[in-house]
Amino acid sequence: MIVPKPARFETRLGRFVLDRETALAADPALGEVAAWLRGELSPVTGGQLLPGRPGPGTITLGLDDLAPEAYRLTVAPDGIEIDAGGPAGAFYGAQTLRQLMPAAAFRRGAAGGPLELPAVHVQDAPRFAWRGAILDVARHFMTKGDLLRFIDLMAVHKLNVLHLHLSDDQGWRIEIKRYPRLTEVGSWRKESQVGWMGEMDGRPHGGYYTQDDVREIVAYAARRHIRVVPEIDLPGHTQAAIAAYPELGNLDTPIEVSGTWGIGSNVLNVEDATIAFFKNVLDEVLELFPSPYICVGGDECPKDQWRTSPSAQRRIRELGLRDEDELQSWFIHQFDDYLAARGRRLVGWDEILEGGLAPGAVVASWRADLGAVAAARSGHDVINCANTSVYFDYRQSERDDEPVPFGTVLTLDDVYAFEPVPAELRGDPAAAHVLGAQCGIWTELIDSNRRIDYMAFPRLAAFAETVWSGPERDLPGFRARLAAHLPRLDALGVEYRHESGPLPWQTRPGVPGRPEDPDAWQATIDAWTSNLRNAR
Repeated sequence: MIVPKPARFETRLGRFVLDRETALAADPALGEVAAWLRGELSPVTGGQLLPGRPGPGTITLGLDDLAPEAYRLTVAPDGIEIDAGGPAGAFYGAQTLRQLMPAAAFRRGAAGGPLELPAVHVQDAPRFAWRGAILDVARHFMTKGDLLRFIDLMAVHKLNVLHLHLSDDQGWRIEIKRYPRLTEVGSWRKESQVGWMGEMDGRPHGGYYTQDDVREIVAYAARRHIRVVPEIDLPGHTQAAIAAYPELGNLDTPIEVSGTWGIGSNVLNVEDATIAFFKNVLDEVLELFPSPYICVGGDECPKDQWRTSPSAQRRIRELGLRDEDELQSWFIHQFDDYLAARGRRLVGWDEILEGGLAPGAVVASWRADLGAVAAARSGHDVINCANTSVYFDYRQSERDDEPVPFGTVLTLDDVYAFEPVPAELRGDPAAAHVLGAQCGIWTELIDSNRRIDYMAFPRLAAFAETVWSGPERDLPGFRARLAAHLPRLDALGVEYRHESGPLPWQTRPGVPGRPEDPDAWQATIDAWTSNLRNAR
C-alpha cells in the first residue's frame, strides 16, 4: 500500500527475509543512496547491512536506461533489485522498499530483527518534475532540527523541492554577513498577534539560520534529492529588513519588525542604492543555495507609499512608465537580469504578471488558475500553488475546536482532487510549461512544529500523489492506501489530524481566525480575477 501510488505495482509469490545476514551492493554512482539506505535499514535488521555482491540474499542498486527519477523495484525470495535512471530514481525506489516493511520499521530505535517483505514488482516515475512544499519560516521560526525532520518527511512522500520563505514583515531568517543588522534587528519581533484578528501575546519571537546552518540544511536535503529554493521577498513583505536598515524604506520615521498579520503597508523604495543592497544580499544567497531557481516574491505589494513618494514618482517619469504597477515590474526586471547573468532563474508570485512580466521569470501561481493559464500561454514556466486547493494553513473543517481556524475549508478530499494542470490548459501545448506544483504551509497562525504536523498531514500525502502519480483520481483507493500509511506517520512521530477531528490535546478553542464574511471573501476573489484578466 504505497503512497504516492506507483505507476505499476504487481504482487508476486513468495517473500524476502531481511535480516542481519542481508548484504547491500550498489553501482559506485549510487554510493550515497546505498549509504542512506544502509543507515535506515541496519537498525531494523539488527545488523550492519554490510557491502556485498549482487546475488542471493542481497539488495542490489543498479543503473539502467531510465529517466533520472524513474526506477524499477523487484522483491523476490532470493533478493531485491532496484534499477534506476540515476541516484534520484534509486532513492525513490528505496523509499518504496521501506514502505513494504511493517510500519514499526519507521520508528527510530525500533527493535532489530528479521522482517518478511512481500514479493512485488514496481515500475514507477513521477508525473511532474517540480513536487514542492513552501515552508514559511519567516512568520514563525522553525529550528534547524525541526526543519531537517520536515525534509525527511518530504522525502518519504517523494517530494523534491523545499521552497523556504526566509523573509517577511515579521522576520528575517538568514545570516547576511555584509548586513548584520538584518538578523541582529530583523530576526526578532517584540510580540505576535494571536489569531488573525486577536490581541498581542506579549512574547518576543525570533531566530535565524547562520550560513553554516544553511549549508547543512541544503546538503541534508540534497542527499534526499530535495532542492532548496530560497525566497527573499521584495519589494513588499519587507518590513523586517526596513526595520534593520531604515534607508530601504519610504518613511522618515523608524519602524519595528511587525508582529501583526496581513498585508503590510511598508515596502522598499526604488532607489538605486536599495536595488544594489538586495543584489548584495543575493550575492551571499547564491553562494549558499545552488538551486537554479531563486524566488524574489513580488507579491502583495501595496503601492500607497510609492504614490506619495517623490522619489518613486520621479522614477516613473524618468522611465516613462504608466503607473506604479509598471514600476514594480521594472523593479522585478532588475533582479531578473541580475539572476540571469549568474545562470539562475527568477521565480515570482503571480502578481509579477501585473504591469508586465520579466522575460525569464517562472510564475508561482497562487490565486486560483488564471495566473497559471496567462503565464503558460505567454511562454513562461509555471508552478501551480493554488491557494484554493493546496494552502495547508486553511482550516480542515467547520468545527469550532480546529486549532488553526483560518480561511475556507480545505479537506483531505479537496486536496486529493487537485489537478496541477488547469482545466483551461488541458489539450493545449502551453500545458508543457506547468513544471509541477507546491503545497503551501504559511505560518502566521501555525506557531509550533506540532501545529505544522497537524496542518500538513495527512493532506501532504494527498498532495504528493497529485504531483507524482497520473492524472486519474481514485479516492477510495487512496484512502485505503492512506489507512496503511498513517501508522508509518505514527511511527515517525507525526501528530497529524485524524479523520474524526482534532484529538483533545490538539484543540485550541477560542482563537480567532479570518472573519467568515462570504461577501468580503468573494470581493477579494473578484479583485484577483480582474487583475489577472487585465494582465492577460
